Amino acid sequence: MNVRLAVWKFASCDGCQLSLLDCEDELLALAEHVEIASFLEASSARSDGPYDVSLVEGSISTERDIERIRSIRDQSRTLVAIGACATAGGIQALRNTLDLDELRAHVYPSPEYVDSLAESRPISEFVSVDVELRGCPIDRRQLLGVLSALLAGRSPQLSPQSVCADCKLRGTPCVLVAHGAACLGPVTHGGCGAICPAFHRGCYGCFGPAEAADPVALQPALCAAGATPLEISRLYRTFQVGASAFRDGARSAEAIR
Repeated sequence: MNVRLAVWKFASCDGCQLSLLDCEDELLALAEHVEIASFLEASSARSDGPYDVSLVEGSISTERDIERIRSIRDQSRTLVAIGACATAGGIQALRNTLDLDELRAHVYPSPEYVDSLAESRPISEFVSVDVELRGCPIDRRQLLGVLSALLAGRSPQLSPQSVCADCKLRGTPCVLVAHGAACLGPVTHGGCGAICPAFHRGCYGCFGPAEAADPVALQPALCAAGATPLEISRLYRTFQVGASAFRDGARSAEAIR
């Protein structure tokens, strides 16, 4: 029997779902072994659960979202959170440290009709997650690797190495040392293939903090490369601002006088 696959969207830009569609030829090969039960980005057709695998994009931003993700979890044997929004709250987590009522009043003409949580939260804060795929967007090679493993009945294996390790593997000189470019590679989770350093620019952390990352310890090297405290703070306050390690790194930079 084919594996029943469902793809779900919460607060997000749909970029991670498009990464799945971008798999093209590989997706056709997977389709022989997969029944797509729900994937509104690709088709309006939908069938009820249970589902063998659910891919979930987007952060939890409303009370209704909480109900939906719990229902999806109940119907899914394996739940995979895909992308920065689903794993860390996404760029919309920039609001987490601000006054939500004030933000509503600035953006909406009738803010009283806007129903949202005070903070944008990752999927894992509300349900158990079996696999997390980082990135903004996710890396399609990692996605294919996870889906292939699940189809074969194996546990997906994702490397815990940092972007620095990816640079070494592809023979890319360290842009922080060689070019004085502000780079978050030492504290960022690998998996992207170190694309940005390969084009002589610093990593900006879209895959989130690596395991045991210490952004505060990286701060002197970034300052020595010419980055100001404000620039360092902004580096951490992007796609993965909701990740606690990057949030601490931003606060530490802001505290510099």
